Order: sequence, then structure tokens, then C-alpha cells
Amino acid sequence: MDKSELKVTAIENGTVIDHIPANALFKVVKILNLEKEHNQVTFGTNLDSKKLGKKAIIKISDRFFEDSEINKIALLAPNANLNIIKGYQVTEKRSVELPEVIKGICKCMNPKCITNAEPMFTKFTVVSKEPPALKCAYCGKITTQEHFEII
Repeated sequence: MDKSELKVTAIENGTVIDHIPANALFKVVKILNLEKEHNQVTFGTNLDSKKLGKKAIIKISDRFFEDSEINKIALLAPNANLNIIKGYQVTEKRSVELPEVIKGICKCMNPKCITNAEPMFTKFTVVSKEPPALKCAYCGKITTQEHFEII
């Protein structure tokens, strides 16, 4: 084994999320509620990447996500890839895709928006997928990726 290379234990079954921007790792952990996960979760950050410069990766044993859960990742990591692992083999590769409507994930950046004053779910329409930008359904304010606040 090359000593300059680190090896992470393979998972028998589960999901690997790759090509997460290094600075978005902990936001992805939050958006998927992985801090409450009972299965083994392994992550690495600031790993070298030809595509991103620095990237992060998350491995979750014995967990497979619904499309609606995974597509949340596209808010923070629009170029992320998913590898579905079964029996230590990659059985499926998928890219994340930003849905047309985002509900209850992000906070509106307009302090006067009703969603910041009343107990209600936020709702946004995606106005740009690359880079991601969202338009609030209540006040019309556009929130760009650098201002996303995950709730």
C-alpha cells in the first residue's frame, strides 16, 4: 500500500455522497439530519479533487435515501454524486438534481418576510440551478447559494 494514500473502510451496504464542496460538508450533514443517524457515518473533508480543488465525502452504512432527501443536497453541492453500495459493490451511480420547489429547508433572507415572523414552512421556487438561487413564494426575495441558511 502506498503510504501517501489513506484508505477508508469499505461499507457493505449504504450510500456514498461524493464531490461535496469542502466548505459545504457540515451543511450537508445538517440538511440530511446525519447528526441523529444511528448507522455508521464516515466523512472526510479537504480531500484533493481534480474537479473541485478540495472536496468532502460522506459514507453512510445501511442507509438509502429517498430522491426528495438527496435532492436537498443540490442546494449546497449541485455537482455531488451518489454511489449506492450493495454487497461492497457500487450498484448505482446518480447525480443530485435540484427540484423546482424547495419547502421547509432554507430560511428566507428577507428579515421582513412573514416566514421569519410566523410559525410556517418556507417555500421557494428555484430560479437558477447553477449556481442555485431561490425565490421566496411569500415575499419574492431571491436568495443565492452563499446566503442559504438551513433550518
